Amino acid sequence: MKKSMVLLAVVMVLVGWAVYDFSFSKKETAKGRPLQAEVSSPVDSNEIGIQRGQLAPDFELKTLEGKTVQLSDYKGQRVLLNFWATWCPPCRAEMPDMQKLYTKSNLDVEILAVNLTSTENNEEVVAPFVEEYGLTFPVLMDRSSEVSNLYSVYAYPTTYMIDSAGRIQFVALGAINYDLMVQEVEKMK
Repeated sequence: MKKSMVLLAVVMVLVGWAVYDFSFSKKETAKGRPLQAEVSSPVDSNEIGIQRGQLAPDFELKTLEGKTVQLSDYKGQRVLLNFWATWCPPCRAEMPDMQKLYTKSNLDVEILAVNLTSTENNEEVVAPFVEEYGLTFPVLMDRSSEVSNLYSVYAYPTTYMIDSAGRIQFVALGAINYDLMVQEVEKMK
């Protein structure tokens, strides 16, 4: 009698769990993937943010030469937005590939390299670095970390690929190579 009561209780718990799981779990498609993931993946959002599909937040910084640049100045163009520092070994490793993408690829892409100036020993190390690596794309100085905070940069380097409509299409935390840069730029409009 005692065994049958325990068995009945176990069966009732299992049936209750099955009913709960069936009733409250995410609905699934015929392919077995959750609908929620398909609905929530950002595609052409008009929301400003730093997630894929969102409009990239606008900002204004000065170049190494003192010229004022806004991200919105590049609306209609594909942009590789890179956050870096001279002391960062992975940043150093990807700079030649960024320069190659900028000058030697047949891709129409603008590169904005945002130096994390507030993390440098001093600002004077940036110009010799740019010269040493032969960088010809715009180098922007984030002296107050305002823009790196806006983009939640916590890994160096961090790269955002922004399409011609101003939407983020790819985010990389850490260094990326030339082939990946080309691949991601080619995916963008």
